[in-house]
Amino acid sequence: MRWESLRDRNDDPALFDRADVAPGPGSERGTGRAGLSEPGPGPVLGGEGGDAVAVEIRARSIVNRVPGEAAVPFRWTVNPYRGCSHACVYCLSGDTPILMADGRTAPLAGIRVGDRIYGTRSAGDHRRYTPTTVLAHWTTEKRAYRITLADGTVLVASGDHRFLTVHGWKHVTGAVSGHRRRPHLAEGAGLLGPGGSADAPGDLDGVALNPDTPLGVVSIEDTGEVRTLYDITTGTGDFLANGVVSHNCFARRTHEYLDLDSGHDFDSTIMVKVNAGELLRRELANPRWSGEPIAMGTNTDPYQRAEGRYRLMPEIIAALRDFANPFSVLTKGRLILRDLDLLEQASRVTDVGLAVSVGSLDDRVWRSVEPGTPRPASRLDVVRRCADRGLNCSVLMAPILPGLTDSAERIEATVAAIAESGATSLTPIVLHLRPGAREWYLQWLAREYPHLVPTYRELYGRGAYAPRDYRDLIGARVRDAARRHGLAQPPGDGGSGGGTRHRPAAPEDPPAGRSGPPSGYGEQLPLLGT
Repeated sequence: MRWESLRDRNDDPALFDRADVAPGPGSERGTGRAGLSEPGPGPVLGGEGGDAVAVEIRARSIVNRVPGEAAVPFRWTVNPYRGCSHACVYCLSGDTPILMADGRTAPLAGIRVGDRIYGTRSAGDHRRYTPTTVLAHWTTEKRAYRITLADGTVLVASGDHRFLTVHGWKHVTGAVSGHRRRPHLAEGAGLLGPGGSADAPGDLDGVALNPDTPLGVVSIEDTGEVRTLYDITTGTGDFLANGVVSHNCFARRTHEYLDLDSGHDFDSTIMVKVNAGELLRRELANPRWSGEPIAMGTNTDPYQRAEGRYRLMPEIIAALRDFANPFSVLTKGRLILRDLDLLEQASRVTDVGLAVSVGSLDDRVWRSVEPGTPRPASRLDVVRRCADRGLNCSVLMAPILPGLTDSAERIEATVAAIAESGATSLTPIVLHLRPGAREWYLQWLAREYPHLVPTYRELYGRGAYAPRDYRDLIGARVRDAARRHGLAQPPGDGGSGGGTRHRPAAPEDPPAGRSGPPSGYGEQLPLLGT
């Protein structure tokens, strides 16, 4: 499966059964279900009744270097959990020819991590072909559908797979109403791509896709079979499959957790690194480790529901405390309150930065956009209780949703509540709409707030980010409200928790060491470079 690379190759498969994993020193693994289905021996790929499923692994490493291109203020992260419900739904038949960067084709089943293939990128008003790198490759078992095009091309894919059409990305199957409602292919739909990849077209680098010559869909047939299907993750988020542009899994190397969940079932499969604590101690003890700050919560929330069962964070915090290694934690969960004693102990010997994500106080928006997370008021109680213990806790005001939580009145109310909670600083982030999150969010918007659809088309019609003038406007609103309520503005800490922050002596004082608003305030804060 996709996560094989995370396993310790010396482990016996039996060790993946939770009953065979010994708890770390001074810690007893939780026994609560934490909303998770009970895993059997070895990885579990699916669950029933909507519960999430834990897949237990013994990782080979735990301290991860942030990609060099990522514009974040930290270089190292620790992620005891990886949540991914979409890792195995965008899949194609293994014999599908994939266009390589050198013009050859290779079957999807034979593609390997590191291979150079063709994808696409947006460039102004056009999408252009460009070489990209394969970042992951995996297989799954899915019901297969056969798509036949007018030129005779045949594609075999899962119903969830998506292809680029003249009207945007569309799944192979779907419905026009009900819970299966989503954009999907139909007879006559026009797919985009160079066509006939088996004929190995010439150099495509920089060539624009031609929407005037689409490849028409003749038929979509259910094969009635469950087959072994394959998928890859690429640097561009897509690839050329048998001459058409194919979307890959949008849960890429990291989960863009701070932007927006990629769907309501984001956490239906949770990878649990059961040896995280012992592994961290070993890596911190390595003479080559320089003691740099470590950020947690930048990929997936370390205090998600699974932590209630596995209790990995106490071991991790204890290790960081014992080695006096600075660290930060970003969370939406209340479970962090369980570890306040450990966090307080760590803060006496090293820098500890805590941050909680709160986008707004609107309960209706919260219920729709962030189901399964604590109420915003409950998260602010976490901030308050951290402050009562003398722990510096900032707030990541994210995501700010255009037309829903971005008015001056709503921002004022949210900032006032954040200040009252005792937060030491706040950082605003306007909504990102990247592939995956984009489709889910816009479907939700059309259903819940259809009058806002034109606004979002204007703001996000050219990409994942709102225009700079809009971001500057929101940044100014938050900045002004923060000054009125005496909140410091962190100097571009990327929402990682940022270490210790202190309130200014008076509302009009700027943050320590700065004469004006910090760079990046009100801007998108890119996380891990995707």
